[in-house]
Amino acid sequence: MGVATLPSLVPHAAIDRARRLRRTMTDGERRLWSELRRFRPWYGIHVRRQAPIGPYVVDFVVQEHRLIIEVDGEHHFTAEGMARDTRRDAWLAGVGYRVLRFNTGELVDSFDGCIEEILGVLGLAASPPPLTPPLKGEGESDESARSSALREAIRGEGSLTSAISGKDRPA
Repeated sequence: MGVATLPSLVPHAAIDRARRLRRTMTDGERRLWSELRRFRPWYGIHVRRQAPIGPYVVDFVVQEHRLIIEVDGEHHFTAEGMARDTRRDAWLAGVGYRVLRFNTGELVDSFDGCIEEILGVLGLAASPPPLTPPLKGEGESDESARSSALREAIRGEGSLTSAISGKDRPA
């Protein structure tokens, strides 16, 4: 006996294309995804990557906020690429989505700023991720040090990326 699947309203070709794109993400998309995938446990916000929406496959989408996040490489800055993006953004806006675009240079030069902008659009800029305090008597664990670093980063007193990775923590 096989597993029963429900029919999808998304054409099979679009699903196949999205799957291909997930396997061939750019470095910028991969780096952003490594951060966005943590939004679910931290904020309860589910981010999907390379998701089909209508005739398009978007880089990232937060369905409950109707937010699309796109990572634009150099081909987006040609006349043809900009015209294509304008048509695409108009179509997506017409079905209720807001499109937030970052170019690969912004992700390299100001990754934390890009994350902060996304958090701001989601209404989370001022609130740190939910964190679990250490158990009584355990002192400051690696997790509570990370928690403190995240709170500082959210308040603008440190680097969000460093806080998440723990690279600025003393050994």
